[in-house]
Order: sequence, then structure tokens, then C-alpha cells
Amino acid sequence: PRLLSQFFFADERVTRVVAEINGLDAELDPQQYLVLLNQLHLSQAHLLAVLERIMEECIPTQRHSRDYLVKFPEELLVDNLGNHMLFAAECLLAGTFPEVEEADRAQLRPQARNLLCSLELVRTVLREQSLSQPSSYPEPVRAVLVQFDRLFAEFELRWGPGLGWWGPVPGLEGPHSLHLSSYVSSLVAVKSPEEIYKQQEIIVLFCETVERALHLGYLTQEMIDGYEPLLMFTIPRLAIISGLLIYPEGPLNLERSPEEMSRVFSPFYNLLKKIRELLRVLSVEELCLLERSLCTAE
Repeated sequence: PRLLSQFFFADERVTRVVAEINGLDAELDPQQYLVLLNQLHLSQAHLLAVLERIMEECIPTQRHSRDYLVKFPEELLVDNLGNHMLFAAECLLAGTFPEVEEADRAQLRPQARNLLCSLELVRTVLREQSLSQPSSYPEPVRAVLVQFDRLFAEFELRWGPGLGWWGPVPGLEGPHSLHLSSYVSSLVAVKSPEEIYKQQEIIVLFCETVERALHLGYLTQEMIDGYEPLLMFTIPRLAIISGLLIYPEGPLNLERSPEEMSRVFSPFYNLLKKIRELLRVLSVEELCLLERSLCTAE
């Protein structure tokens, strides 16, 4: 059950898979090479997950802020962003990242090198600690973890003149900051500040929709407290009506162009206009009947 023991075995697995890859001729057995690469991906992800838990247990108050992660796509955060970052660091050092301009690669390589060296140091230190005192984290171990956490956050962060809008993260100012980095945007579609603001507008619309539905008796507090599955359909349906009729200046403001709307709604711009025109001819009683119908499973 001890995290350091879990780390030891996770590290052993990564080492073993790497040794197998190094001993394999990829041209002679490409299928086995792909199998081993997948095993490496999974074993590294497990290693990072255990390391994350160790840092949360060992240095919870010394970790750097990760507020900037809000601009990454949710599916990437679920799919182990840390593993992507390490893979990118290895690619940058190997020179196999053609999507990044050479000037940016030259600036990112030292940080990639520092990150990978720090990870190797962490692996060495934690392995030794797991074999000697697997129940404690002395100060040298904590210092190594703090350094790795800083370097990881530093590499993850896309921040700089013309690109960054989060401002400096405490502890990441100075020569270690990423001043020019198209790295993250070359990997994934990074959300802009405008898109994040639009998504916050949608959250507000949904909150106001729920408040109105409770007031009108369409929903009950018991349904919300009990996580009634039907709400997954009911609330978005009611939110479209609220956004088009009740709060027309919000995220469903059709006086704006599709490009100015959130990506959640912009593909349905013309359809939303048709829905709005149909809703406008309803009487109060008909609108109430419609909303009650949308709250059913039919």
C-alpha cells in the first residue's frame, strides 16, 4: 500500500519495457515494436500517476499552480496530459518535432532537457528511498520533487509576449520562463481567453436556467440533489429556450455572427435562428406547455 513501493514497481516496469525496445530491431519486427511502444505509453502513464500521488502526499503546499490548464481541451486532460508532455520533451531533444519552428525548438530544448534530467533524478532518488525507508520523505527527496514539479509546470505553461495571457506563475519568472512557445498549440487546439469566457457564459446560462426551472416548478431540488439522469437532457433543452427568449444577450445572442459565438453553438447558428422564430409566436401558455414537455423523457 505504500506509495514509494508502488513507485518502485512502476519504475521497474518502465525500465524493463525500455530495455526490450532498445534490444529490438524495429525493421525486422515492426508489429512487436508497436506493441512495446504501447506498453511504454501505459507504463509511463502509471509511473506518472503514482508520482503525482507522491507529490500530493509529500509536497502538497509547495506545488505550483496549474490554473493555466483550463485552456487545454478537456479530452486531453483526461488522457494524461503529463505523458504527452514527456513525449514532446523527448521529441524536441531528438529533433523530431517539425511542427515547431527552429527558433522555438532552440529555446525549448534546454527546458525539455532539464525536465527529462529532473525526471531521471526523481526516479533514482525515489527508488533508493523505497529500498531504504519507504515510509518517509526526507528533505533531499522533497527538494528533488519540488524541482521536478517546477520544471514540469514550466514546460507545460505556454506563456510569453504575444502568446501568454496568464501572466507569470509564482516561481516561474526569470530565465526559466517560456517566453516563446508554439509547442502546446502545435499539439492541441488550445482554448483562447475569448473561448474560455464564452464557456463561462454558458455555465451562467445553465445556472440561470436551473434557477428559473426551480422557480416555475419544472424541476425539484430533490432531482438535482439526487443527480436525476433525466436532468442531462432537461437542463440543456430548457437552456436553449432560456438563451433564445429569456436571456437573449447571453451566449445564444444571435445578433452576433457565428464566429463570435462559442464553438458549442456556432455550428447550429441557422438552426437556432429557426427555433427562435418558432418560439416567438408561442403564447405564454404554449411556451409553458412546451417547457414542461421538454422536461419529460419523451
